[in-house]
Amino acid sequence: MPQNWSMNGANLDDLVDLLGRWASGRGPLYLLLTARLRALIDDGVLAPDVRLPPDRVLARRLAVGRGTVVAAYDLLQQEARVVRRQGSGTRVAALDLPATRTADGVVANPLLMHILHPPDGVQLLTCAAPDEPPAAMFEAYEEAGARLAGVRDLGYQPAGNADLRAALAAYYTGRGVPTAPEEIMVTTGGQQALTLLTGLLVSPGDTVLTEAPTYPGALEVFRHAASVIRPMRVDEAGHAMREHPARVHVDEAGHAIRERPALTYLVPTARNPDGAVMGNQARRRLAALAAEHDVPLIDDEVCAELCFSGETPPPLAAFGAARGEQVITVGSMSKLVWGGLRVGWIRAAAPLISRLARLRAVHDLGGEVFSQLAAAALLRRLDVIRPARVRVLRERHDHLCAELRARLPSWSFEPALGGQTLWVRLPHGDVDSFSQVALRHGVAVPPGRSFDPLGGFTDYMRLHYLFPEEELSQAVNNLAAAWAAYDGAARTVSRHTLIV
Repeated sequence: MPQNWSMNGANLDDLVDLLGRWASGRGPLYLLLTARLRALIDDGVLAPDVRLPPDRVLARRLAVGRGTVVAAYDLLQQEARVVRRQGSGTRVAALDLPATRTADGVVANPLLMHILHPPDGVQLLTCAAPDEPPAAMFEAYEEAGARLAGVRDLGYQPAGNADLRAALAAYYTGRGVPTAPEEIMVTTGGQQALTLLTGLLVSPGDTVLTEAPTYPGALEVFRHAASVIRPMRVDEAGHAMREHPARVHVDEAGHAIRERPALTYLVPTARNPDGAVMGNQARRRLAALAAEHDVPLIDDEVCAELCFSGETPPPLAAFGAARGEQVITVGSMSKLVWGGLRVGWIRAAAPLISRLARLRAVHDLGGEVFSQLAAAALLRRLDVIRPARVRVLRERHDHLCAELRARLPSWSFEPALGGQTLWVRLPHGDVDSFSQVALRHGVAVPPGRSFDPLGGFTDYMRLHYLFPEEELSQAVNNLAAAWAAYDGAARTVSRHTLIV
């Protein structure tokens, strides 16, 4: 293949210039190349339908093995960013993706576009967080203000405010997990907790195991770390079964690299997106596996207090030998109280908390103290806040289920056991194309592929039940009208979906 290969008018040297110092980071070369090509595609620098160089041509120009380019193209194809066809080569997928690079050079997550640029006149079934601050929150802030009056303190607390750390330690001790304040770190929401843990525990090229479907915000964090995400399924007995066989990669020297997970991520209680609740037998089994294989296991409990039974299952750290460094618990106030209350936390072994605090100090010196004091006050009101919140969610859940059964009987779903969302399946077609029709009918829905690291579940969508009942009825009416208009034909896929 000649060296003057061109991609719609740009030559190979232009692409190499765009790639820049792509190989200067840490980790396998194919992941570093993937990350740079992904950024160029997401920014719109490599436009839809642009033809990328053949494997051998680009490999020779970058002075790497052909396998590096093949692996990078394969990952981009799994992410639906490129299309590879026999005879026509590799082309950038025809996706409607705006340039969203931020000032610091980081590509904004396209799933956040509805937060960054909220559309007018559209019901957002994409954003699953409460939008009505309860009266208890304002009372908690008044209490926090009284506690701060007269205090002389710089307010730089990378591990978190001492009052909130003590309150959270007491909270977990009360749930059967003896905890000291030194085993708690306060973060700016659960999302920062996942970001800090991933930054500390995961290196480029490491394998991360997740359930499928699972919380897409976590998947984006793991992708940003240039990890290899592998889905798994957990049965009722707690046996983890890989949906896709383990792969053996070959490095530039021809050595086989056997995958071993650097991290496992689970949402066992009121899981986002389907509201499932894992039984205690499965929890015990998974905690034992984490201890046996010495693999860190994140237990995401952000929605754990929202179980419809009224009882909060024990965290994974409550089981046996898992109380060591292997099981890490993440929580947040954003789903229980209000999305704008950006207070989350990590419960883990004290040495790990100390390392996380040092990492946190580099980023922002610590969180905002006033909100942390309010969160401590809210924890003391938990027995009042939780039942009221769960009651409203259960009523709205039941209303949404009834409306879907009445207006869209061909759609299928299992009622949730907790949380804020239903996992709904279409009888035919795919949600990517249906979501475009739904948007034209005034409602935005998130496609199921966003909840799977390999882009599966294309016939599923997640619907939340956070709106008042009359608004949920309107949303279902709009969805029914959109479904009536939907013909199942392929349409342009959009990444303009927000999922939180």
